[in-house]
Amino acid sequence: MSQPTLLPTALQPASDAHEVLRRVFGYDRFRGHQQEIIEHTAAGGDALVLMPTGGGKSLCYQIPTLLRHGVGIIVSPLIALMEDQVQALLQLGVRAAALNSTLSLDEVREVESALRTGELDLVYIAPERLTQERTLALLERSPLALFAIDEAHCVAQWGHDFRPEYLGLSVLAERFPSVPRIALTATADERTRQEIAQRLKLEHARVFISGFDRPNIRYRITEKRSAREQLLRFIQREHPDDAGIVYCLSRKKVEAVAEFLVSKGLNALPYHAGLPAEQRAANQERFIREEGLIMVATIAFGMGIDKPNVRFVAHLDLPKSLEAYYQETGRAGRDGLPANAWMAYGLQDVMTLRQMLEDSEAAESHKRVERYKLESMLAFCELTTCRRQALLKYFGEEMPAPCGNCDTCLEPVETWDATEAAQMALSCVYRTGQRFGVNHLIDVLVGKDNERIKQLRHDQLSTYGIGKQLDGTQWRSIFRQLVAHGLLTVDLDGYGGLRLTEACRPVLRGETRLELRKERPGKRTRSSRDSRLFDNPADEKLWNALRACRRRIAEEQGVPPYVIFHDATLKEMVEFRPDTEDQLRLLNGIGERKLALYGEAFLEAIREHL
Repeated sequence: MSQPTLLPTALQPASDAHEVLRRVFGYDRFRGHQQEIIEHTAAGGDALVLMPTGGGKSLCYQIPTLLRHGVGIIVSPLIALMEDQVQALLQLGVRAAALNSTLSLDEVREVESALRTGELDLVYIAPERLTQERTLALLERSPLALFAIDEAHCVAQWGHDFRPEYLGLSVLAERFPSVPRIALTATADERTRQEIAQRLKLEHARVFISGFDRPNIRYRITEKRSAREQLLRFIQREHPDDAGIVYCLSRKKVEAVAEFLVSKGLNALPYHAGLPAEQRAANQERFIREEGLIMVATIAFGMGIDKPNVRFVAHLDLPKSLEAYYQETGRAGRDGLPANAWMAYGLQDVMTLRQMLEDSEAAESHKRVERYKLESMLAFCELTTCRRQALLKYFGEEMPAPCGNCDTCLEPVETWDATEAAQMALSCVYRTGQRFGVNHLIDVLVGKDNERIKQLRHDQLSTYGIGKQLDGTQWRSIFRQLVAHGLLTVDLDGYGGLRLTEACRPVLRGETRLELRKERPGKRTRSSRDSRLFDNPADEKLWNALRACRRRIAEEQGVPPYVIFHDATLKEMVEFRPDTEDQLRLLNGIGERKLALYGEAFLEAIREHL
């Protein structure tokens, strides 16, 4: 197949949003609030949009831009995200470009000239470049359709991903009062939403909240025992050939886990801020373009990744907040197909994050907010009820019934009256002086006969050996849950010893009962993919043929495979077996330009396997 030209010409004017949706993007209907947002913005209104990752936020500014006169200016924080969006739009026949530091001076002049003369539909630009006086002056001489501020939570200092360069974007309201502005984010609680509106001068904008639920993602949390081995079993069992992201807290751990996965025959790469810039860029490029690659990374990775077929996100360390957890897990399953959010966590994670927080130079008011967020994250991990209900409630959204697609729904957690065990644990903390860590406390409770206990004369304490009926794993779970419930805290000024809190008094006195979750060591949580994507071998064979066709075309174009067609579109090809272009046109994700460019190649692949 010869390589088609991809230099788009101006799209024919469209009469309404539905026509653009079908003709350009290849979809028959809008989802959620998309149509309302698009019509409001196309009519010149300002908007603040909260929509989950994978919910179709980009259409909310791309379609209004194509309906209005002029160029849409899209503020985006990362170069990788800009380039990804531009590549995808060029494939659709939309005249798109980016202004960023990767361009030569001649390329910058070319884009700026096309912007001034209205020869582009959308231009992506970083906030620090946009707020330069030279750029603002250029925009004042250009025909503008709208401003879209993507990842708008970056403007909020109370948010989880604050970026100071976003603060200057309030200038858009002052310099361009007649140009509509739309701010978009996937993660913002009520406080963050108010801050976005205030800092971007969108107090009078219409607010659209589409809900935070990602029903295709299965949330699963397990007690950390041997984290790398647990991760390996999870990947081998459920995602042996899939793309995924594994998050770790430290650079050292990122590299160790990546090496471990490679040693076990998996295709994995590291990513963290300490790597040379060229290596980071090369690894990210491979992740975007290759299929079945696992990226082991710190949270420095992911925000600019638009890859729709990431089938799993795994955490080997506890995220700092539910906002961070939601955003990071949201990078899985953007195409709407089933995906996994898997995490292993333990008490050491809590101690590490609390130490990092207390050691930071942030103001005490900021630390108080961060402590609350960490406590909410801990409570989420120790839930015995539906995780999705709790996650949505954190963001102010009620879910009337359990989701049926998280670990606590699929395998309901058994609880037990742990009041007496908790009293033993709390008493042991008190009688040993509130300065020892979990391992020593467990040794005392189970009556270990070792030199340290004898030297400290802890074998003389009333709590020595009173907990022999439980093993070390069970006691570790109890201590972890007591910390999560706020009955114990970690002494960060000393050596990480556990201390009692005021909240533990009613339990110690027997005035209140305490229910804790019962751990089930070694029990396998139900797999999110108990079989292949297709039960029929013929379907599986066609699926692989279509992916091979897509990969060949993508290599010819020099773009990621998902820019050609998403997995969801290939899946529909397998299910419906189109035999003509008219039939192919009916599938989601196939607009007129992609039909013209690639329709015949995919029809040939289907006919060969009929």
